[in-house]
Amino acid sequence: MPQVTVTVGSAEGLHARPAALIVEAVQAAGVPVTISVPGGAPVDAGSALMLMTLGAAAGTEVIVACEDEATLDKIAGMVAADLDA
Repeated sequence: MPQVTVTVGSAEGLHARPAALIVEAVQAAGVPVTISVPGGAPVDAGSALMLMTLGAAAGTEVIVACEDEATLDKIAGMVAADLDA
């Protein structure tokens, strides 16, 4: 599965607000997306609760994976952006 490593850009990490925005985008895309921390198990990016279990603070590197390249680029860009701004 294609994947990309990105740095969490939100100042507070992947907490409720950024997680909800990412989940909304994943659900709209209609394709599976996973996010993991290096060495950790991937979680479903379509679940805010699962995203928050990663404990990914600002500056944490995470791996975004998806079969659809456009969706992969979109979600990776969202993870890297400051969604709290």
